[in-house]
Order: sequence, then C-alpha cells, then structure tokens
Amino acid sequence: MEFKHVSVLLQETVDGLNVKPDGIYVDGTLGGGGHSYEVCTRLGAKGSIIGIDQDEAAIEAASIRLKDFGEKVTIVRSNYCDMKSRLHELGIDKVDGIMLDLGVSSYQLDTADRGFSYREDAPLDMRMDQRSEMTARDIVNDYSEMDLYRVIRDYGEDKFAKNIARHIVRERAKRPIETTGELTEVIRHAIPMKFQKKTGHPAKRTFQAIRIELNRELDVLRDSLDDMIDMLNPGGRLCIITFHSLEDRIVKSAFKKNENPCTCPSDFPVCVCGKVSKGRVITRKPILPSEEEMEVNSRSKSAKLRIFERS
Repeated sequence: MEFKHVSVLLQETVDGLNVKPDGIYVDGTLGGGGHSYEVCTRLGAKGSIIGIDQDEAAIEAASIRLKDFGEKVTIVRSNYCDMKSRLHELGIDKVDGIMLDLGVSSYQLDTADRGFSYREDAPLDMRMDQRSEMTARDIVNDYSEMDLYRVIRDYGEDKFAKNIARHIVRERAKRPIETTGELTEVIRHAIPMKFQKKTGHPAKRTFQAIRIELNRELDVLRDSLDDMIDMLNPGGRLCIITFHSLEDRIVKSAFKKNENPCTCPSDFPVCVCGKVSKGRVITRKPILPSEEEMEVNSRSKSAKLRIFERS
C-alpha cells in the first residue's frame, strides 16, 4: 500500500520553527516527510534536516519524497527518544529547531494489517516499530484485569474501563482474542447501547489506550522533552503537535516548567533555588487547525500545536 499521510497544521508548524536558511532542524516523527519537505524548501545551501522515524514504511516513503534535496536530508530509523544519541553519532550537539507530530499516522490507520484501526478486521498488532516483539495481542491476552483497567482508564479515559477489562478477561478465558474485529465485539458488549449512540465508535478509546501502552507513547514524550529543549541553540524552537488531552497536558506542563523552573516559595523576596529559565512559551494557547483544514482532513480535528523558544 502506498504511504499516504496528510500533514496536520503544516504551515503553522513550519512557520513556528522560524526556519533559518543555514540552520539545522530535526523532524522527530518523519512520517511521509510532509513537514520536512516544507522545511527543506526554506533551507539554503548550508541548511540541513535530520528526519527520525521508527516505521520502516515511513522511512521508505520519506526517502522518496525528499530525495531531490540531496545531502540536506539525513534520515535515521529510530525513536525520537533517542534523538540526542543519534544526533551525537552524526556529530551534532545543537540544532535550531525540532518538530514532533505525535500519534498514529493516516497510513498506519489505513493499512489494515497494522492492526491500528477498529474499523478493519486484522491481527492485533499496533506496533509503530515492527522490529518490536510485543504486540497489542500480548496486552489484550496477557495483562491482568487490573492492568487492563488501568490502561483503558488512564490512556483511553473511558468511564467504562472496568467493564471493558472484565469483558476482555471473560472472553479470552474461552479462547485468545486474536484480531481487532474480535476485540471490537468484546468492547461493544461491555458498553451500554444508549452510550454507544452518543459517543462515537465504542472501541475508539480502548484502541487508543492499548496503542499508547504498547508503544510507550506518553512515557517517551515525557522523558524526551527536557533533552530536546537542551539541544536547541539560542532562539531555536520546539514545535509539537498533539492529538489528545494526555499528550497536550504533558507538553504544556513541560514547557511551563522550562520557562519558569523556580521552586522557591511565592513569598520569598528573591530566588534562592538557582534554577534558571531555559526560554519562553510562544503559544500561551495552542494553535488549532482552521475550519478549512478540518473539513478536508478529519484527523486534524483534535490537533493542537504548542511552541517553545530557547533563550
């Protein structure tokens, strides 16, 4: 299947990077290369971009899309949480901008056998990096009822998490749950019909939760933000697109902490903790997609862009 992915908040993100023609930039979630392509069009002869992605199909697609930019582009197959070490291997310590487009890509959702979609029946996979051994099937069939409840409650924010976990455990006792279709049917039976009619597809939140747990998406994000800010040159910017409240909360909190890290009590006349601000939050409120973009790209409806600038 051809790798198709519509870049969300494309111009807003690249404008937010404030691209310098001779700068060094990192696309930590390369995908099909849409954001990177736009950055490349703004680079001069000495400018460069490093694209990072853990998905082999994304690497192949982006390599084709960006091939005309030649040596300006370096593509690395890795997770953005390893950005610091991967850049160090390339002899790079500081960059002028970093961007992340979080969540699952259009291609991953539309490729049935990747197991991300609750609308297609396929093996329970959901791996963003297919070199990983663990799959969504392992979580569904091996996690305890309490752990399933925790995952669905915390990452899916589903008020029926306890009932869904109970139904999964009950059904897998009869035989393993192997496919997305089988899991979707279990979830349908766990949620009262009157709520299904009001809240969209009943499996949406559980699939999101399992995907986040499997790929450690929130842990990776939380553990990487400070390092990415530290990698920026003065004036360099970090642009992050999130797609649900948990991601956005982590980004908002990290940006705020790096802008104002002081831990002194509010009644202290002067700061004595010695913690110094690393920069400023550019976006007091997140940048949202336009109505026009939401009309042509349904994935953009929940997107939020936040930007931090290094001092």
